[in-house]
Amino acid sequence: MNTTYNKHYQQEDYFGQPYPGLVKFFKDYPSRPTVLDLGCGQGRDALFLGRLGYKVLGIDIAEVGIEQMNQVAKAENLPVVGRVADLYYYYSIEEEYKIILLDSIFHFYKNDILKESKLLKRILTEMPKGGLLCNFMLKGDKREAHLKKIVKDHIESFKVEADQYTDYPEYDAQFHVYILRKTL
Repeated sequence: MNTTYNKHYQQEDYFGQPYPGLVKFFKDYPSRPTVLDLGCGQGRDALFLGRLGYKVLGIDIAEVGIEQMNQVAKAENLPVVGRVADLYYYYSIEEEYKIILLDSIFHFYKNDILKESKLLKRILTEMPKGGLLCNFMLKGDKREAHLKKIVKDHIESFKVEADQYTDYPEYDAQFHVYILRKTL
């Protein structure tokens, strides 16, 4: 698959380090369940989680990013595996994934809002009861409101575990941290 990210990922660590809010959440989490990192890119978050002892499956459309992540995971003997797939069309969530991580997947721009909304609804439906959805998204009132409306209107119920912001020092930006636990 030819993607723009294959070009970006010629540069190692293209997006820098994990957000401080993500680091804190996962370090403090009381257990180490299996994580599904959708849109994992080069594995910035997946590799960090693997180093903490989480078992991680990373999915991304960019072959270059997946190859880089798998090489690092193998060299460090981490419980991290990357697969090339288009998460919008070809990937379903299995029961074993207790945490679904979405880092910068949703932007809800005009041209992508329908596709991204459909993906979010599918994830909310397929994730296991008791599972966590950990979404990190560029701060923005309109996009945050859209995300929360989809969750509120969804047939299943969710408890908000975190609704806050974290810095992204590499790009002098803030990201919205929205973590949900599926209750029904």
